Amino acid sequence: MIHICIGYLFDLLFGDPYFIPHPICLIGKCISKTETFLRKLVKHSKDEKNFGILLTMIIVGSTYGITVAIVFFAKSINIYLGYVIEGFLIFQILAAKSLDKESRKVLNALEKSDIVEARKYLSYIVGRETSNLDEKEIIRATVETIAENASDGVIAPLFYIFIGGAPLGMAYKAANTLDSMVGYKNEKYINFGWASAKFDDLLNYIPARLTAMFMIIGSFYLFYDYKNAIKIVRRDHKNHKSPNCGYPESATAGALNIRLGGTNTYFGQEIYKPTIGDEIDLLEKDHIKKSIKIMYASSVVGFLVFYFMFG
Repeated sequence: MIHICIGYLFDLLFGDPYFIPHPICLIGKCISKTETFLRKLVKHSKDEKNFGILLTMIIVGSTYGITVAIVFFAKSINIYLGYVIEGFLIFQILAAKSLDKESRKVLNALEKSDIVEARKYLSYIVGRETSNLDEKEIIRATVETIAENASDGVIAPLFYIFIGGAPLGMAYKAANTLDSMVGYKNEKYINFGWASAKFDDLLNYIPARLTAMFMIIGSFYLFYDYKNAIKIVRRDHKNHKSPNCGYPESATAGALNIRLGGTNTYFGQEIYKPTIGDEIDLLEKDHIKKSIKIMYASSVVGFLVFYFMFG
């Protein structure tokens, strides 16, 4: 377990240093090249789903296999070198500190009343269009992405790391990256990205629900409205197009007594999502800070729970 502790603590302290090439960027490049290659083999549109399944198998399988080989090779040289290498890979997989830093860039811009800069930094961490968002919508989008990524970027990777070390954690990140790149329901990816989207939904089924539970526990220790978080998770967890994202978003909305969801624009198309939570309090910049605290608190709770479950 020492390698997991090393990776977890390094992530909390440093996040992703910009000067170190990130393996997720490499995975993204591999996805793009493999997609381009496989699309050349598609003869009929009805074959797209099958080649999309093959894409998922190639990317997730090769990521897992390569990570296993790296860890095995390092441990064959020296067991402590193996711990260091695997700890470093875990450090690269987790994203709590990075989520904090990137979200605070949006917050800092808002605190300077620089709406243009806030939109720019927000565009780096969300998929929706940000060019016309006002301050309230920017805050909502930031809180939503912090809540969602508390599951995708922190709790879910931790869950798979504790089960199968860096190889399984990296395989999860490959699947998650696949979904973010090809898992769209537009004309281009409705079939080709079907397998990636479904596989990501499957992998996040348990972690998303655990994240909501950890957020409720974390909210209790932060003196936020954990009782309302329980209520909103029960009531609104289905108010999302994803079968999983509604859980962490509803826990955050309930704990902070705010309303999330509503109309967003993706690739020029307006998409309405049902609202999550009650507008007891109006959205304020401080809610970004509070959602970051909930993310960290749920991370600590999750780490301790997994440690005693799998350690």
